[in-house]
Amino acid sequence: MPNDLANSADAMLRARARAVIPGGLWGHLNAANLPEGYPQFFVNAEGCRLRDADGREFVDFMCGWGPMVLGYRNPVVEEAARRQAALGDAMNGPAPVLVDLAETLVGMIPHADWCLFQKNGTDATTACVTIARAGTGRRKVLVARGSYHGAVPWCTPSLAGVTAEDRAHLLQFDYNDTASLLAAAESAKGDLAAVIITAFRHDMGRDLELPDPEFARAARDLSDATGAALIIDDVRAGFRLDLGGSWETVGVRPDLAAYSKAIANGHALAAVTGADRFREAATRIYTTGSFWCGAVSMAAALATLAELRRLDGPAHMRAMGERFRAGLAALAAHHGVGMRQSGPPQMPLVLFDDDPEARKGAAFCSAALRAGAYFHPRHNMFLSCAHQAADIDQALQAADEGLAAVARMR
Repeated sequence: MPNDLANSADAMLRARARAVIPGGLWGHLNAANLPEGYPQFFVNAEGCRLRDADGREFVDFMCGWGPMVLGYRNPVVEEAARRQAALGDAMNGPAPVLVDLAETLVGMIPHADWCLFQKNGTDATTACVTIARAGTGRRKVLVARGSYHGAVPWCTPSLAGVTAEDRAHLLQFDYNDTASLLAAAESAKGDLAAVIITAFRHDMGRDLELPDPEFARAARDLSDATGAALIIDDVRAGFRLDLGGSWETVGVRPDLAAYSKAIANGHALAAVTGADRFREAATRIYTTGSFWCGAVSMAAALATLAELRRLDGPAHMRAMGERFRAGLAALAAHHGVGMRQSGPPQMPLVLFDDDPEARKGAAFCSAALRAGAYFHPRHNMFLSCAHQAADIDQALQAADEGLAAVARMR
């Protein structure tokens, strides 16, 4: 850590955390995964602005790793949460808001005839797979190589603590490769329970891919022909691309879908939506959690979804993402830096040419951070409804510093 940060509040918090938390923090939150100079601890956030433990403020392009779809501390959402908190949150059973939210989701998501609620995206993807197996009486599940579906043994990207038996019934295919998908299905030999596919290909550290409509249709046709469930993992992209589900953009509807992240603007909630074909199976599986009927997060979700409809959130985020993308392209050309942008504008990824170890990406992000913008060198970023043109333009000024740093590496 540079000398000017060695005695920072963030550094002291990290030292204290390492003494009582294995590794200091876990998973993607561990600062070892971030470029030099990036903070690990934050004390305040509002709109699209984030302030770290040392008082530095940034225009944020990670949105809490996705949940902040309206922006931090959105007043409409927080007021709805406060009203429900004054009545009760985790009680002996759910509050009426559970039914209100279920009716709202079924009304706005075209494939949905019912829904169930959880707390995390992993809860939702795991429930989808379990329902598919219960409904089909089969075991095999097709997953795309490199896709992230959560952090439990059947799907975690780490093999530590995972047994071969945990993944014995997973078969792999390549995203957007219909021949690969069909070959994987053939190898299931009549034991195919489900195909689970992310809303778009968002593997870490590689160019993102939107779903090819022909591939999406092939996945739907395969599921129809075999009786397997088509599951869309919409945990990361849900409600940013289309309020009816991300694959509405390619005209294909799943049997089951998993949502979390943006559903309640930072309040912990996840949901599974499903078609009637799997309703009975959903009643037979046993999946539960002490906090899964928490009423505060459901009230926040109702307010979040209403605001997204009122603002036409996907359209606004797309417009701001396109402004950001165009500005970055112009700056990269000005600095003579080879840079690639991929993914939907609402969830952009920036990678640099000839940068296999992300050294250029780290230099770009560190310099931009010092200039007041929080980017990520390998993970897709996120836009929110709180990002306005002035915020994008300020972030582009910081990106100019970042691209200048990359240009100096030649």
